[in-house]
Amino acid sequence: MVVKNNPVVDKSIGFALMISKFCELLEEHKKYVVARQLLKSGTSIGANIHEAQNAETRIDFIHKMKIALKELEETKYWLTLCERSESYPFNTRLKTSVNELGLIMYKIVSTSKKNLNK
Repeated sequence: MVVKNNPVVDKSIGFALMISKFCELLEEHKKYVVARQLLKSGTSIGANIHEAQNAETRIDFIHKMKIALKELEETKYWLTLCERSESYPFNTRLKTSVNELGLIMYKIVSTSKKNLNK
């Protein structure tokens, strides 16, 4: 089996690992609800990106990537709550990483849509 380097897959795995560690910190601070929601949405990004890699058609690929983008936007919401709350921990690196991942993902979807019409 040939494993090819895929930056968006690699970045989503790295992000999922960072978000998992941050959620452990949230739980240590007894912020269980946000920790659970953030863990689900933050790790779902990569799961959907992985699923998109085996899409049956380009339309299916775009659809799966759009689901990953929805999870990314939800993750941004939970991170914003942490950032703006005085009683929650926050990690600036996570915000930077999710924004970078989003830029890559939006570009992939945009390019895939353009190529769909060719």
